[in-house]
This record gives sequence, C-alpha cells and structure tokens, in this order.
Amino acid sequence: MKFAYLIVVLFLVSLNLRPSITSVGPLLDLIQKDLGMNGVTSSMLTTLPVFCMGLFSVLAIRFNRRIGIEWSLLIAMLCILVATFLRIYVSEPILLISTALFSGIGIGIAGPLVSGFIRKHFPQHPFMASVYSVSMVIGAAVASSLSVPLLHKLNDSWQKSLSFWSILALIASLLLVPLVKSQQRGLPSGHRQKVSLRDRRVRVLMIFFGCMAAMFYSITAWLAPIVQTMGLPRSESGYILTLFTLIQIPVSFLIPFLAGKYQQNKLWLLICCASEFIGVTLLLVGASPVVATVFLGIGAGGLFPLALLLPIQESNNAEEATAWAAMTQFVGYLLGSLGPLLVGFTADLFHSFTPALAGMLAIITLMTLTALRIGKKTDSRIQQGKSYSA
Repeated sequence: MKFAYLIVVLFLVSLNLRPSITSVGPLLDLIQKDLGMNGVTSSMLTTLPVFCMGLFSVLAIRFNRRIGIEWSLLIAMLCILVATFLRIYVSEPILLISTALFSGIGIGIAGPLVSGFIRKHFPQHPFMASVYSVSMVIGAAVASSLSVPLLHKLNDSWQKSLSFWSILALIASLLLVPLVKSQQRGLPSGHRQKVSLRDRRVRVLMIFFGCMAAMFYSITAWLAPIVQTMGLPRSESGYILTLFTLIQIPVSFLIPFLAGKYQQNKLWLLICCASEFIGVTLLLVGASPVVATVFLGIGAGGLFPLALLLPIQESNNAEEATAWAAMTQFVGYLLGSLGPLLVGFTADLFHSFTPALAGMLAIITLMTLTALRIGKKTDSRIQQGKSYSA
C-alpha cells in the first residue's frame, strides 16, 4: 500500500474518535431543555462513551486476533457511523444515550487498534503518533466549533447537527475497504501477546491515563456550561470550547515530536500537568475564561498524545502495541468516565461548579505524581538505549 494512502487512512480513522462526543457540549443546554434532562443524565452523553471506550477496548485484542487490525477498524467505523447517523431520529433521552453507548463501543474498539496500526504500517516513522493525536484534536475541534453553526443551518435542529458527523465515519469506512481486502484475517497463534496487570508499568499507565481522561472529558463536556455561569452567552461559550480544541492542534503535533527528539518525556508531562493546574485555578478564582482556556488547551493538547504514545513506546510489534493500549485504555477510560459524571452530580447538588473545579485540582495533583513515576521509568529505558520508534 502506498505510504500516502496509509497516512490518509490513519488520519480519517483517528478523526472519527472524538466528534460524536465533542459535538454535544455546545448544544448541551438545548438538549437538556428539549429532552428534560438534568445534569447527571446529560453528563451521560459524555460519560457513557468514555466508559465504553474503556470497557470495550479489550475487545480490540480479540478482534485483532480473529480478523486483524484492518477488518476490526472497519467494523469500529461502521459502528460509529450507524450510532451517529441515528441521532437524527432522537426524540427521547434514552435514544440519545443509546447512540452515545454504541458510538463509545466503536471508539473503544478503534482506539487501541490505531496504536497497533501505527506500529504495523509505520515501524520506522514515530512521527505518525503525532498524526494520530492531531487528527483526533482536529476532529474534536471541527465538531465542537461547527455544532452551533450547523444547528442554525439545519433548521435549528440539534438532532441533525449531531447526526451530521456520521459523514466522517462513512468516508473512513470507504477508505478502509481497499486496505482490508489486501490483508490477511487474524493472527497466527504464535503472535498473540499477553499484558499482565501485575506489571507495575501497566498499573502506572492506567492511573495516569485515567486522570488524564477524567480531566479531558470533564473539560470537553462542561467547559462551555462553566463559562456560561461566568456570564458568557451560548455563542461565545461555544467559541471558548473551540479555542480549547484549536490550541491542542499545534500542541499535540509538536510535543510528541519534541519529546521523542530530545527524549524529555518527563519534562513535557510535568509542563502539561502544570498548565492544566493553572487553567483550572483561573476558572476557580473567576479569572479570564480565555486565559484559562489557553492553559487548559496546552495541558490537554500535550497530555493526551503523550498518554497515547506511551503504550506504543513500550511495545515491540503491532500486536503488543494493541495489547498495551487496550489494557491501558481499559482501566484508564473507565476511571476517566467518572469525571464528567461527578461534575454533573456536584453541579446539581451544590448549584455551583466550584466544588467540581476543586476536585479537578486534586485529580491533576494525582496525575502529576503519577507522571513523575512514568518519567523515571522512561528515562531509565532511554539510558538503556531502548528504541522508541512507533
């Protein structure tokens, strides 16, 4: 397969891993009003997909063994396609939550497989991990920024606005068809990889990934409502969320590249943790939402790709990369899914986002302590001369 074609496939597949989630945030107040959903129920639109991304990530290992990476990715894209398209028919909360469930299943299966895809098709090109992370950020940015404009273009129908993003999954599915036809299904039994929870590296990565995911999806789901309580109208709060995602594009492209080039993973992990801590603190004290969003975007933009890159760095082949990523994301996303839910719960309970923001600071502190341990292990591996090619 041509190199450029494989890059396009990687880009389009990764592009689909966020729009079904991030497109909801700017429209959340309309959805709540139209369907009569409270904070806890509406937070399920973000919590449930993230929960499924963890719960069903282990299926990526089984799918990979049975039918291979390419066929598994096609099935995942079709799942996202159907779930997102069906949002056009939503008239009850249970229907909307069901689409969140099935889109989460598709994303959960696809996530670890992308790591294996990179390890398999780009073994000498670690830069492709940046393409992976940038593609997800672009998908998140485009979906969050265009949700409100699409709402106005499509007869003020939030259902049509949410359903629109099924087009991306359709394109990705079509691009995967030539690739799956050329690949052998399944893996020889000798290639099956096992990753144990008894491995300390796995447990540390799980905790770090859980804290990172909890922060990312809490901000994605609730940043717009939070800044609305600070006096910004809906249209401007949507732009704040767009700013949050747009900042991540160059950051998620540069930081993995710099971390790999200069072998300074721990330094960049700590810088990004500090940036998120500053951003949440600014929101807590009622400072400028724009300045706070800049710090949050820098932090999230660096932490997410670094977290995705770590399993690829630890692996020796595509199958092992898939297994590492699946186990890391399994517990990581399950823990991360609690973030948006707890924000919604505390908002309903205290009628304020202040307790939730304080809780975010505690999560960032734990994430920073965990990042220190990851950094020590990474540095030792670098000193031993281990290759981190993706």
